[in-house]
Amino acid sequence: MSAAAELSEPFVHPALFYGDEQEYVAGTVSFVRQGLAAGDPVAVAVPGENLRLIRDGLGADADAVKLLDMREAGRNPGRIIPGVLRAFADAQPPGRRVRIIGEPIWAGRSETEYPACVQHEALINAAFQGRTVSILCPYDVRRLDPKVIADAYATHPTVIHAGAGSEQASGAYDPEDVVARYNEPLPSVAGVPSFAYDTDTLSQARHVATDLAARLGLTGVRLQDLALVTAELTTNSVVHGGGSGTLRVWADDQYVICEVHDKGRLTDPLAGRRPAGRDQRGGRGLLMVNLVADLVRVHTGVEGTRVRCWFVR
Repeated sequence: MSAAAELSEPFVHPALFYGDEQEYVAGTVSFVRQGLAAGDPVAVAVPGENLRLIRDGLGADADAVKLLDMREAGRNPGRIIPGVLRAFADAQPPGRRVRIIGEPIWAGRSETEYPACVQHEALINAAFQGRTVSILCPYDVRRLDPKVIADAYATHPTVIHAGAGSEQASGAYDPEDVVARYNEPLPSVAGVPSFAYDTDTLSQARHVATDLAARLGLTGVRLQDLALVTAELTTNSVVHGGGSGTLRVWADDQYVICEVHDKGRLTDPLAGRRPAGRDQRGGRGLLMVNLVADLVRVHTGVEGTRVRCWFVR
């Protein structure tokens, strides 16, 4: 990433296309070292195997960088903006450029996770507009599907080809289109009964959810997390979603899944992705859902909003 880009724009968000480990290390370590030389706070949030490559490439300089395994910190893509990127950037002194490497999409991500991942990448641009922050997002062109690389052109204003060492503007940049395009109906699930709730049956809905989840093998902290998510989502339905909704809970492979559907329409794509201010009253419901669930998918439209949350059992 060129210094000229950082001088002309407060927020820069390039994609780094790499083809092998050598290109990965060269592109990421140079980004980190450029920041350290300027005295910028630097964080790296990438999958564990790539985190080791960057740590080894930095040597002793790794001690000056906040290092996070994205497989853990960003398991739910909806958690990355508030819980990783903003959490680091907001903690730094004002006026200083902040540098972050964030790799939310890797070859092990499932097709179920991908829509949430690409929406996250698109929403970074709105979440940091006007802020003095540089976020570099690596993409493995060898192992990722070509559609993922095509989407990266749409979610990043500039792209860097590590092998050629070149940076260019993306002619396909259109993050709002990406957010809308991946606001797709969630796959239907047959044979799962639903529980209808309203103001008078909110507490009953929560008991129904936790009882079903426990029977399906969710225990301990994860069961408590599902109870919290159910409480937040059903309360949002009553307050903002037309006063009522339906709840479903089922198991799929290693997950217990909780879904809430109501007649409300979610118009703010950053809802649940902004950190709550210290003095903020309310507005934490979707944020809490993103912070505790292992995956959150949302579809909103004229018929209402459906929020589906996954919990590893």
